[in-house]
Amino acid sequence: MNIHFYKYRGTGNDFVIMDNRTGAYNELTTEQVHFLCDRRFGVGGDGLMLLNNHPGYDFEMKYYNADGKPGSMCGNGGRCLTAFAKQMGIPGEKVSFIASDGPHEAIFRENGWVELKMQDVSWVEAGPMYFYLNTGSPHFVKPVADVQAVDVFGEGRGIRYNERFAAVGTNVNFVQQLDKGIFVRTYERGVEDETFSCGTGVTAAALTAAGPELKEYVIPVQTLGGPLEVRFTKSDERAFHDIWLCGPATLVFEGDIKIQ
Repeated sequence: MNIHFYKYRGTGNDFVIMDNRTGAYNELTTEQVHFLCDRRFGVGGDGLMLLNNHPGYDFEMKYYNADGKPGSMCGNGGRCLTAFAKQMGIPGEKVSFIASDGPHEAIFRENGWVELKMQDVSWVEAGPMYFYLNTGSPHFVKPVADVQAVDVFGEGRGIRYNERFAAVGTNVNFVQQLDKGIFVRTYERGVEDETFSCGTGVTAAALTAAGPELKEYVIPVQTLGGPLEVRFTKSDERAFHDIWLCGPATLVFEGDIKIQ
């Protein structure tokens, strides 16, 4: 099979993307997706996305993890697929699409950023030195004093595969408070390693970093791949709405590849 692909990145979180509005790539296998995401033998990426048609929406987002299996919502992926949809000629400065966790809106800004509306969050588990919540994907959030000193792979893998999470898995975020905002590093399930950025993880970390006041927040976020921003309204002690993940989404290159 010959594939024409596009490579996008959002703060170092990178994705292989294909225009599948004709259904040409409906039959991709787990092994083929894994091959395309392989950084030595394929194109390389933290995940793969298909741009699909869907009635009532500008498009559908179909997301696969780098291991080739269907994934849950990916925030940076959603922003990158939105930028790709614009490149493919889908009109409007504001679009709506459907993903695995439901409908989303996205807005293009003049500075090149894409702002993605995330699902409301109505439940946060707060434990001793951790939080656990779902922002489209499940996230374990651990505050730390020095995020650069953390063994993200070793400690993140230990939590992801512990007795509680092993069966389904969880993403694991380590979060340091800065003078302005937070610094987040993430171990991602499906990639099974640290990624340079994770949109749903950044969102989860920002929500748990909010103060006790019920108000609107704008939280700058630093990742290994660059800056993001999360805006939201805290409406209850553990409830949040009008959540927006904001940041760059950039085309890296496009090309053709033949796969078995």
